[in-house]
Amino acid sequence: MALFSKVLVANRGEIAIRVFRTLHELGIGSVAVYSDADRSARHAGYAEEAYAVDGYLDPAELVAAAMRAGAEAVHPGYGFLAENAGFARACEEAGLVWVGPPAEAIELMGQKTVARETMRAAGVPVIPGTTEPVRSAEDIVRLGTELGYPLIVKAVAGGGGKGMKVVRSAGEAEGAFESAAREGLASFASAEVYVERYVEDPRHVEVQILADAHGNVIHLGERDCTIQRRHQKLVEETPSPAVDEELRARIGRIAVDAARAAGYRSAGTIEGLLTAEGDWWFMEMNTRIQVEHTVTEAVTGIDLVREQLRIAAGEALSVGQDEVRFSGHAIECRINAEDVAAGFLPSPGTITVYREPSGPGVRVDSGVGVGSEISPLYDPMVAKLIVHDVDREHARRRMLRALDEFELGGVRSLLGFHSALLRHPSFVAGETCHGLVESEELAAAAAELERPAEAAATLNGQVRVTQVEVDGRRFEVKIVEPEPPWAGLARRRAERRRGGSAGHDEEVVTPMQGTVIAVKVTVGDEVRAGQVLCVIEAMKMENEIVARRDGVVTELAVAEGQAVRSGDLICVVT
Repeated sequence: MALFSKVLVANRGEIAIRVFRTLHELGIGSVAVYSDADRSARHAGYAEEAYAVDGYLDPAELVAAAMRAGAEAVHPGYGFLAENAGFARACEEAGLVWVGPPAEAIELMGQKTVARETMRAAGVPVIPGTTEPVRSAEDIVRLGTELGYPLIVKAVAGGGGKGMKVVRSAGEAEGAFESAAREGLASFASAEVYVERYVEDPRHVEVQILADAHGNVIHLGERDCTIQRRHQKLVEETPSPAVDEELRARIGRIAVDAARAAGYRSAGTIEGLLTAEGDWWFMEMNTRIQVEHTVTEAVTGIDLVREQLRIAAGEALSVGQDEVRFSGHAIECRINAEDVAAGFLPSPGTITVYREPSGPGVRVDSGVGVGSEISPLYDPMVAKLIVHDVDREHARRRMLRALDEFELGGVRSLLGFHSALLRHPSFVAGETCHGLVESEELAAAAAELERPAEAAATLNGQVRVTQVEVDGRRFEVKIVEPEPPWAGLARRRAERRRGGSAGHDEEVVTPMQGTVIAVKVTVGDEVRAGQVLCVIEAMKMENEIVARRDGVVTELAVAEGQAVRSGDLICVVT
C-alpha cells in the first residue's frame, strides 16, 4: 500500500523532477506547481497534474493548489519555502502532511544565533562568535578587536551562501554589514546578522542525518563541499579526502547529538568546518534535503527522498546505523549557467543544444532540455552531474569522461570550468583548492576546454548536425547557419562596449540582467580602479560592478531599484 495517494511538490526544476521520480516508483500521484515564467518548464509536464501559481513563495497559494489537487502531503524540495516554518504550519493546519521536519525544529535551526546556543548547550563544538544579532558596523569592529580578524558576517535567517560577507579589517565592516543585511532581507525577509570568526582555508564537511518519529537517528557519513565560489558550492564528494574512519565516527556522533538536541525528524544536514588540525566546528543545520544529497545516495544505496516520505507517513527508518554501508566514491558537479570569464556572472538564456552523458556510474539530475529558458528570476543551475566508482581517482576520471560527453549550448556554463578543475594537480591530490576557483589560471584553462556546442550557440543561429565519410571514415559535422546581420545588433554593440573605448572615456556596462540595489557614486566623483560603482542583484546574489581605471564619473545612467539588461550603460568614467 502506498504511503500517500498524492503529493504536491512545492518547487521547480531538477529537484521537483527528482522527487516526482521517487513518487512514481512508490505508486504515489504527483502534483506540480508552476509560475508564469515556468509554463513550459519540464517539471510541469513531468508530473501527473500541474497547477499555475503566481510564484513559489506564497504559502496560502501553494496550500490552495494542494487542496484543489486532492493531495495528502506537500514536499518542499530545497530553496524557496523549504525551510519556512510558517509554510510547514500552514500545511499542517490545512490537514496536509509536511514532508520535512517539525516547524519547531525549522524555527530553532533557522535562527542561526539560537541554533548556535542550542548546540553549545548540547556539547556540540561551535565556531567562536556571537549568539545574538549584531546591530551595527561598530559592533563588528568591537568583535574584531576581541576575536581578531578575519570575521564573517552572516544573515541570521540565511542559508545557501546568501547573506555572507568576510571582514578582514575594520574598514570593511560597514560595507559587509550593509550587504549581508540587504541580502538577508531580500532572500529571507530578515535583515538581522551575526558574526563568527572566519576560519581560513578549512574544509566544508557536512554530515547527512535521518531521524524518524520513533526515536531513531542515524548518520549517513560526510560530504566534502569545500570547493565553493562566494559561499556557493560547486563540487561535492563523499567520502571526504580528509576524513578517516575514526573522524567519520566522531563527527557522525556529533551530528546525531545535534539532531536530537533540535528535536529533529526527516532528512537534514549538519554543516561544519574541518581544520587542518582535525578540529570540526558546527556551523548550521539545513532542515531540508540538500542539493548534494545525490552523492550520499550513490555510496549508501539509500533513497533519501523515499526515507523522507516514510518518515512523514509515520514509519520507522528502513535502516539502522549498523546497517549503513559505504561503497566507493561519488562526485557531483553543479552545471550552472554562469560565465567563468566574467567572474561567474549568471548567464540566462535559451538552451539551444542539450545532450546528457550516460553510461556506467553516471547520473544526471536536471529539469531542462532544448528550448528551456534559464530565467534570471531563479537559480542558474542547469543540471547536477553525479558519478560513482570504486575510489576517488576512478570517480574523477569518470567525471571527466561524463563532462566531455555533456553538450550544452545557448548559455555559458561551468562545463569547461569543471573539466579544468578536475584536471588540476590540487584537486587530484585532494587538497582544498584554496584560491584556485577564481584564479586566472583556472579561468584560462576552462576557456580552452569549453564545449563546441557552447561556441556554436553564441552565434544565436541554427545548428544542423550531419555525417560525412572521407576515405571510408565517418565524421560528424556541425553546420552553423548564423543569424542575419541585423539580428543581435544590441548584443554585439554591448560586447564591443565592454572592451572600453579607444579615447579618454570608458563606458561601464552591466554584464548581466538584474536590478540595481545600490549606487555608490555620483556625477563628478573621482574613482580608482577596482572601486565599486554599483551593486546589481541577479538570481538573488549581489554582484559588485567596479571601475576598470582611475578617472572621474562624467555620466551616470542608473538609479537604485532600476531593472537593467546585459550591456546597459551604468556610467562613463573619464
